Amino acid sequence: MCGRFAITLPSDAMAQLFAAQPSNTLPSVPNFNVCPTNQVHVVRTGETGRQLLPMRWGFLPHWYKVENAGPLLINARAETLAEKPAFRAACRERRCLLVATGFYEWTKSAQDTRLPWYIHRRDGTPIAFAGVWQDWGPPEARQATCAIVTTQANAHMASIHHRMPLILEPDDWALWLGEQGKGAARLMRPGAEEVLDYHRVDPAVNSNRSQGPELIEPFEDEGSFPREG
Repeated sequence: MCGRFAITLPSDAMAQLFAAQPSNTLPSVPNFNVCPTNQVHVVRTGETGRQLLPMRWGFLPHWYKVENAGPLLINARAETLAEKPAFRAACRERRCLLVATGFYEWTKSAQDTRLPWYIHRRDGTPIAFAGVWQDWGPPEARQATCAIVTTQANAHMASIHHRMPLILEPDDWALWLGEQGKGAARLMRPGAEEVLDYHRVDPAVNSNRSQGPELIEPFEDEGSFPREG
């Protein structure tokens, strides 16, 4: 799964990377501790091409009368994406990319303490999470909402968590966004083993109020080697 992430790339650089027209209301960057319900940077394809837009991280199905009418849907499982009522229409018609620099996951120590890890691309480039989106709310208060698609973890990531975000390579962005017709289902598989790396980070990130570049810096202690949580 993915419950927190970081984004440090400037908005204009994101727009250039994804060849997208940026909105004037994008959230501030850097943000080293993006949390559920925050506004996040999302790429989607519209009538005029790719757009870089803010969306609420936390997908709201159309039948929710209020934002907390049901579970907080920050992740959507690839294996059931096309079947779940909340996501099946979005899976066909409203796919998107969420932009990140890296993301966090947690294991547990022998003393049952939560140990945070920062996961990032080995090549240092930004991450593009596969996502789905949904407009929600009355016309006068319409908001765009999204969720990150997840898959079973590959062998490299399995020591941290049994699930991982679906991370797409640049050559696959157009297909996921629906710009190359049908066939996006074939992308819903764990990423290559060599794409990601990880290291322990300061437990300060356990608080959703923590911020600062030190949150993603390596932190060594007795829990610096992964074990099952």
